[in-house]
Amino acid sequence: VQLQASGGGLVQAGGSLRLSCVASGHSFDTYVMGWFRQAPGKERELVAAVARSGRRIYYADFVKGRFTISRGNAKTVWLTMNGLKPEDTAVYYCAAGPSRWDGVKIRRGDYEYWGQGTLVTVSS
Repeated sequence: VQLQASGGGLVQAGGSLRLSCVASGHSFDTYVMGWFRQAPGKERELVAAVARSGRRIYYADFVKGRFTISRGNAKTVWLTMNGLKPEDTAVYYCAAGPSRWDGVKIRRGDYEYWGQGTLVTVSS
């Protein structure tokens, strides 16, 4: 599986962005998909994850109510980010993890494939 993330950019606080991740390869519907982020000097952290069917979703507390993760049939996963804050500034990565069941994965080590990252900068 290869992942291509896009949609990052510079936005003012309170603004919105929509990140996209397009997957290539087979069996996309057998993978849990996640969005992680990594700010300078910090660990990479999970932002949101969506199960194979799209029916189960996890959000980190710091994005609940502001970000929405979704996946479509065309091997694409989106992260819609509203109410952006300066502390959301980071490189955002999409990731895929194989899963035998329709649940979410929250550990970084459960994800085997990673996109190249897209930079989101939120100005105050």
